[in-house]
Amino acid sequence: MEQHSGPGKSLLRFLTEPSHVNFGGKVHGGMVMKWIDQAGYTCAAQWSGTYCVTVYVGSLHFLKPIMVGSAVDMRSQVIHTGRSSMHIFIDIFAGDPRERGTHRCAYCLAVFVALGVDGRPMPVPQWVPASEREKALERYALRLVEHRKQMDAEAAEILGDAT
Repeated sequence: MEQHSGPGKSLLRFLTEPSHVNFGGKVHGGMVMKWIDQAGYTCAAQWSGTYCVTVYVGSLHFLKPIMVGSAVDMRSQVIHTGRSSMHIFIDIFAGDPRERGTHRCAYCLAVFVALGVDGRPMPVPQWVPASEREKALERYALRLVEHRKQMDAEAAEILGDAT
């Protein structure tokens, strides 16, 4: 496993609470989505040095439930940058804090756009992958960009002009 620190990476670690539970007794998926947005924002804001907004969250895969009382690690990293956008890969791990180790519970990709004080998109520093894993993650992000373009065109055809 790669160390999760350094430029373009952030780690949020916390314990789940009873207020996070759903009707099935596990952490609510909507709560995990909230954490994804917070973890992605933290990473994007650190990378860009400015306020950012979420413009896309997708490729979300829930793999294992997160139990109440678990220690959760939200590992976020920049995997691609555009002019003002940052593609952030978010990997969610959880486990019993009384035991060693965690397991992957979910992962996704989120895209954030950096905004200037005028509220308009502003350029972000370019991210350059260093490791083989980072290069593979950037290829993943680029494939998802192409997929989103195709899906957006299909949705526009089906839904028509919504403005």
